[in-house]
Amino acid sequence: MLSFRTLARYQLITDLVIAGAFGLLAIVIELVGSAQTTSFAGATLMVIAYTAALAVRRLHPGLALCLAWVGAALQMGFGMTPSPTNLAIFAVLYATAAYGSTRVFWSGFGSAIAGAVIVPVYLVGRGMSEPPTAEVWFVAGALLLAAGFALMLSWVTGALVRTAMRAAANSRAQRAAEAETIAEQQRVRIARDMHDVVAHSLAVVIAQADGARYAAAKDPAATSDALATISTTARSALTDVRLLLTQLRHSQAEGPQPTLADLDELFDRMRAAGIVLDVVSDPEPPGVPPASIQLAVYRIMQEALTNALRHGVDPRVRVHLGWYPDRVVLGVRNARSTASSGSTPPAGGHGVIGMRERAQLVGGSLTAGPEYGEFVVKASLPIGAPG
Repeated sequence: MLSFRTLARYQLITDLVIAGAFGLLAIVIELVGSAQTTSFAGATLMVIAYTAALAVRRLHPGLALCLAWVGAALQMGFGMTPSPTNLAIFAVLYATAAYGSTRVFWSGFGSAIAGAVIVPVYLVGRGMSEPPTAEVWFVAGALLLAAGFALMLSWVTGALVRTAMRAAANSRAQRAAEAETIAEQQRVRIARDMHDVVAHSLAVVIAQADGARYAAAKDPAATSDALATISTTARSALTDVRLLLTQLRHSQAEGPQPTLADLDELFDRMRAAGIVLDVVSDPEPPGVPPASIQLAVYRIMQEALTNALRHGVDPRVRVHLGWYPDRVVLGVRNARSTASSGSTPPAGGHGVIGMRERAQLVGGSLTAGPEYGEFVVKASLPIGAPG
């Protein structure tokens, strides 16, 4: 069953128009302009074969090659000499090398070699009744070289175009893959940021709402304090979500990111949500750490404290930050319920995965798991040359 290549409509129309014009011109040349034409039927059939080959050379190079051989066989069978009609052969050889399958590609190569041999044999050998002389051999050799050069030039040109088209296709595929990789990285980054912002803020809001509901009966002022914390947390979350949406709309707009200066506000929000924080920062940061490290520390701390708020059975949480010349170490410890003490995050959760990705993005490492009845998050992030 024939398998045709997919061509654009304008390509198909162009090929048919060129083939039609070629056929009309070839009929005139073969039947009117050539006195050597010996058979009206043979010339007509030859022109039809070459015209059809020219018409389908890009649509089906293999079929075009077969039709070209049919035309050549008719030409030799009726004893006709070479004419401008044979130019269709060069176009067909070019198409087999440029557009054909692997089998058609090499069939075109073999056809070019076979044609180079057949041309001198047909032209010199027909009508010979005596052994060839040295002059005949010279002419045959010259015809062999000329025909071989012309036929192979067409095929090699097509092969070069084939190589160029494949290189361009590979380049387009590589750029598309790179663009998809970048887009996927952006989606992962924004999903991680959205998780950090929304999960943290909702955990604080839920804790404040639950606490206010139980405390309202005994201390009405607690409701006002809880609502103030909920309002502050929600406004902060809204600002972060708007920033993320801006990044989605405009990839160049990064906007401000949390820094170490925002840690105190984070700790205050967590304390207002009911966590008893014990924060130790020793030693202190040597100078101003890189912005990427500050963001990673903030986001990891935010997620770890949010998990402690959601899953901890004891409100006490111990936080340690140690700043060294070459790295910063971070630790968050809190008591966990038995159901939450596994080393893997709860089903459907992405908190531990997000924290580990945060650490890996800056070249660090992070572990999270149970340790002596507590759930411990440890991170080590490089900040400079080894001390």
